[in-house]
Amino acid sequence: MPTEPLSQKEIEDRLRELPGWSQEGDRIARTYRLGTHFAAAAMVVHVARIQEELNHHSDLTLGYNTVNITVNTHDAGGAVTEKDFGLAARVEEIAPAHGAE
Repeated sequence: MPTEPLSQKEIEDRLRELPGWSQEGDRIARTYRLGTHFAAAAMVVHVARIQEELNHHSDLTLGYNTVNITVNTHDAGGAVTEKDFGLAARVEEIAPAHGAE
């Protein structure tokens, strides 16, 4: 059963619940800043583990002390769905433990 895309209003409403996240075209995105490169790399590994658990994967970009996450749902034609917000919420839960801002 395919996942249904969210309406623009639903996306905007859900983004209000996730400070720091924004819509970038057909994706939701956030950049986290961390204290060190090692902390950023550790966060990427933690996010990858969550993605495997959810079977829903984002694009992750590791910088020196940043982690950039962008996500949409491929099986919904590249639209933003509830799956994307579920992943974003899980990332928000673990980010403080890595010192992410």
